[in-house]
Amino acid sequence: MTKLGLLTAAFLALAVPALAETEAALDAATEARVKTELTAQGYEVRSVGMEDGMIEVYAVKDGKMLELYLDADLKIVRTGGE
Repeated sequence: MTKLGLLTAAFLALAVPALAETEAALDAATEARVKTELTAQGYEVRSVGMEDGMIEVYAVKDGKMLELYLDADLKIVRTGGE
């Protein structure tokens, strides 16, 4: 039983960090393009990242904080906000 416990603990120690990093990082060039495009559309970009396979942007426009989701072509496909 001790070997099984050790194997289980070793597996979990290796698996948990891998699960936590399933989201791909956004490269600097794409982040710069996102900021340029959205700034031209009147947004004040606060942060850019990845979530659920889409580009996630927190931005302000017309005094409202918005959460924008963009596809690979930098088109806004979903919006959330206050």
